[in-house]
Amino acid sequence: MKKHEYIWLDGYKPEPTLRSKVLVTDEDAPPDWAFDGSSTQQAEGGNSDCILRPTSEYVGPLSSDKLVMCEVLSLDKTPHPSNTRRRCEGLVTDEWWFGYEQEYFFTNPEDGTILGWEGGTPRPQGDYYCGVGAGNVVGREISETHMDACLAAGIMIVGTNAEVALGQWEYQCFGKGLKAGDDLWVSRYLLQLVAEDYGVSVSFHPKPQEGDWNGSGMHANFSNNQMRNSGSKELMYAICEKLKAVHSEGIAEYGSDNDMRLTGLHETQSIDQFSYAPFDRGASIRIPIYTVDHNWNGYLEDRRPASNADPYRIMAHIVGTLSD
Repeated sequence: MKKHEYIWLDGYKPEPTLRSKVLVTDEDAPPDWAFDGSSTQQAEGGNSDCILRPTSEYVGPLSSDKLVMCEVLSLDKTPHPSNTRRRCEGLVTDEWWFGYEQEYFFTNPEDGTILGWEGGTPRPQGDYYCGVGAGNVVGREISETHMDACLAAGIMIVGTNAEVALGQWEYQCFGKGLKAGDDLWVSRYLLQLVAEDYGVSVSFHPKPQEGDWNGSGMHANFSNNQMRNSGSKELMYAICEKLKAVHSEGIAEYGSDNDMRLTGLHETQSIDQFSYAPFDRGASIRIPIYTVDHNWNGYLEDRRPASNADPYRIMAHIVGTLSD
């Protein structure tokens, strides 16, 4: 018998949360499976069945044989209104590469306080970014266990580091095409599962602590074949101009409460402005040194998405805009 751990997005707003349940079966290929949508804001009680359809499978690095990322279908097998993944189908091909920089805070589940802040507000930012030592970081063991779990599952985590605020961390998740969105969601699932073992919660809110503290983003690095192999300064600037023309539409797709983070301070551009420049972490779009040093062949970094953003919506916006 095999244990297949089904993972899906519920219908909660403004951002969905992750759900899971385990199927014990003798089937190697995970089948479609029904669930009670009335308990996840995806159906009414009198007609509550929704369908989980597997989209990507991963090695179960913890207790299950497989992790199964699923999309949600309505009872008639059409995409459920909460199914944002379908917006990417036929649009986001494997030509498109995405590198998501997922920032987050570890918090105490009892009261939501940030891990390491139990004794009050810590000293100002400065020592925490990529910090070393018990006075500068908390939660390293959780971050590293999560990284190992993702790699064992087959998710390409290409780096991790302590972030600018105490209790804040980041990992970078690389993927190609639509599966990049599946990978990011499963990486978030594993992060929360690993944190459970330590009695710790994870906050993806873009500004969990007000004041002179960095918020959490999910910078989206992206490229296609032309950008990687036939790039030029003119091409990169033209891409930025296309994204500038639909800036408000992009912000609408990039996560809730993002106005609390995109203030023009703490390495952000103001939410109502759009800018781009080489090496500028205060811009909406940063042109990385890698791209410039490789004769303008490479990628761009969209710094606007919030840490709670849906990667499917990010990909649909970027690729949809640049494919017109």
